Amino acid sequence: MRRYSLLAALVVLAFVMLFPFLLVGLNAFKSPEEYSSAGPLAFPDGLYLDGIVAFWERVDFGLKLWNSLLISACVAVGAVVLSVLNAYALGIGRVRGRLWILVVFLVANTLPQEALVYPLYYLAKQVGLYDSRLFVILIFTVIQAAFGTYLLSAVLGRFPAEILEAAAIDGAGKWRALWRIVVPISRPTLSVLLVFFFIWTWNEFFLPLVFLISNDNQTVPVALGVLQGDRLMDATMSSASALLGIVPAVVFFLIFQRTLTRGIAVGAIK
Repeated sequence: MRRYSLLAALVVLAFVMLFPFLLVGLNAFKSPEEYSSAGPLAFPDGLYLDGIVAFWERVDFGLKLWNSLLISACVAVGAVVLSVLNAYALGIGRVRGRLWILVVFLVANTLPQEALVYPLYYLAKQVGLYDSRLFVILIFTVIQAAFGTYLLSAVLGRFPAEILEAAAIDGAGKWRALWRIVVPISRPTLSVLLVFFFIWTWNEFFLPLVFLISNDNQTVPVALGVLQGDRLMDATMSSASALLGIVPAVVFFLIFQRTLTRGIAVGAIK
């Protein structure tokens, strides 16, 4: 009896979590007239694609998609590399003041983005990188690397010293030991960070809204937010825009699902 109750609770939880996505999918393929007459919960009579096409052309979604992919991919790779370098020095190198450095990284990771906007705005103006994708990439690389450094420092702090000692005896320097030994062994953890950094950056809205003001540099979340702010509200186009904004992140997650699962499983076994 208890088993069936747990199964029923899981089914209800799954339905509650998936219901918003199902609702968006239903309304994305309805015409405005069908939405007005049948309501948001009715199934569409057919595939009405004009809402998706209209949104795509209205905001130049292809360009927004490329901007989000470029920024998220660069941040994910750059943050992982920077996290590895920092964590190698703090976790294995045991630099002086390691604990306080980690505290600084932790505090920096907890700062709200609203507190960073004012100084970053004037910094971008001073260096001539305002309304530049490069500046947004640099900001999010540092932000994500703060979390990555804190996490990897704890992981590399328990790295087997015998392996590094054997590598040193064989003539491997610190740089070679990092890329030939530490990184391959830590690859599952790094893969998890790469996936999370990509998804987190993809979903960022506030800082790209402030620092990417031109239409050619805006990202997918900013395009969705600008559409929601229009005075004329089109429910079917809004659903189409939400569907287009969700699909790339879901596809990326599904592609790297095995990598993510394997990384978490390896971390649990360790």
